Amino acid sequence: MIPKPGDEMITTPNREIAYDGAGDAPMSNDDQQPTGTDVGAGMTRAALPVITAPATDGVGCHSGAEQMKAAAMASGKSEILQQYAADYPKGPHDQPQSMCPAFGSLRVGLRMRRTATILSGSACCVYGLTFTSHFYGARRTVGYVPFNSETLVTGQLFEDIRDAVFKMADPALYDAIVITNLCVPTASGVPLQLLPKEINGVRIIGIDVPGFGVPTHAEAKDVLSGAMLRYARTEAEQGPVAAPRGGKSDKPTVTLVGEMFPADPVGIGMLLAPLGLAAGPVVPTREWRELYAALDCAVVAAIHPFYTAAFREFEYAGRTIVGSAPVGHDGTADWLRNIGEAAGVSADTIAAAQNGVLPAIKTALAGKPIKGRITMSGYEGSELLVARLLVESGADLRYVGTACPRTQWSAADREWLEARGVHVQYRASLEQDLHAMAEFQPDLAIGTTPVVQKAKELGIPSLYFTNLISARPLMGPMGAGSLATVINAALGNKHRFDEMKAFFDGVGEGANAGVWEEVPVDRPEFREHYKRHLTKLARQRKAEEMV
Repeated sequence: MIPKPGDEMITTPNREIAYDGAGDAPMSNDDQQPTGTDVGAGMTRAALPVITAPATDGVGCHSGAEQMKAAAMASGKSEILQQYAADYPKGPHDQPQSMCPAFGSLRVGLRMRRTATILSGSACCVYGLTFTSHFYGARRTVGYVPFNSETLVTGQLFEDIRDAVFKMADPALYDAIVITNLCVPTASGVPLQLLPKEINGVRIIGIDVPGFGVPTHAEAKDVLSGAMLRYARTEAEQGPVAAPRGGKSDKPTVTLVGEMFPADPVGIGMLLAPLGLAAGPVVPTREWRELYAALDCAVVAAIHPFYTAAFREFEYAGRTIVGSAPVGHDGTADWLRNIGEAAGVSADTIAAAQNGVLPAIKTALAGKPIKGRITMSGYEGSELLVARLLVESGADLRYVGTACPRTQWSAADREWLEARGVHVQYRASLEQDLHAMAEFQPDLAIGTTPVVQKAKELGIPSLYFTNLISARPLMGPMGAGSLATVINAALGNKHRFDEMKAFFDGVGEGANAGVWEEVPVDRPEFREHYKRHLTKLARQRKAEEMV
């Protein structure tokens, strides 16, 4: 059984990790994942506890978030939901509107070599998640354990999940299997924690990622990353572990936490070299053995500040965590100083590293200025970093909204932006993003799909944050001028939007859009009638539930 974080036997500060082997193992079939679940036939199955039915009846997708949460609390999930509430606070606003959070943890697992993924949830949810994952380029099979009301309520679903795990646990194919409970199994108390922690050398990671407990897909990445780091940390405490593929670095390393553009870790490594440091693995990692190297670092860089569970594991391992990132002139100067001091680098060496790169960043920013008023929002977690880069590029940035929560690791970025008149909104809702756009009347709106859609309706040039802004190098000299080209091109398109608005003027909007012999007349009394009818039906259902 894996000890819990904080247990004395695994809290050995600054312990150096022992590696088994040189780390130059061949790739073998790491990238050749099976396309079915018919693996591991004939494996020996250990005796496991018998699972009884959940304490409450199963709840369906139609149940509201509060009802599902109450059911989950009554079904043995209170501890994990309380931990999620502490790690991912929803205040000061309610859960923002974004995609299903489980997409984040699913994405992390699907990007890892020799890692299998199984989902337990309603078929419609699994379909949507697998569709989205493959739309974003996943080339791995997603396992699914179906259920119905009977198997959910009687506890048979857990038995089916356990059977699937034993069937797939082939060490020739996998290092780990990740099983994820979605909303309904979590609300019904399906106890993934009772699965064996290891089968035939294959690690078993069970997590709950309900929409009523994890606010965003960004934080769901942390749920799985934290669970994997906890498991890997325990393994490292118990004895030698697999070395990195390229062997252990001859320099102290800096682990980078947060998904980023592929060129950014390379650029960060170049920034660290004058300090006598090297860039370590990026968490979420692409392979299990990278987790050990991530823990075996001198400093942890919280590039994305919302990985609360992951940071907790690094703190248990005795590692120092530094917030923010090397973005722009000021951000790079501060980050190099903070990383250097945390790693025990001398002040002279830090100053030399700063002097070697800051002039180039200043030149790049001056060479590609951005002129225009901008509002920005997103749900990736890098919004404040992009905002800093925009401000240093000369943009008149008025508002930055992020779906992620406020944490101590984003404090430096928030303070820097607020000192320059930028309103920073954590847990931003769509309504707040739209209100900011209406209030500040930007020349360019950067945001999520509905924000971009509304901006275009108003004739405001707009860019989708995830695909067009965050998917670019942001760090160091490479990032200094990376945003200017696409943003200045968008700013220059204002006349095209004006022409389109003039061309389509008078054709109506919403339900009245188009050419009509008789323009539809709005009948609000009909809406009120059906609203009262639906309210009455809701009261009747609630009364029936209380009987």
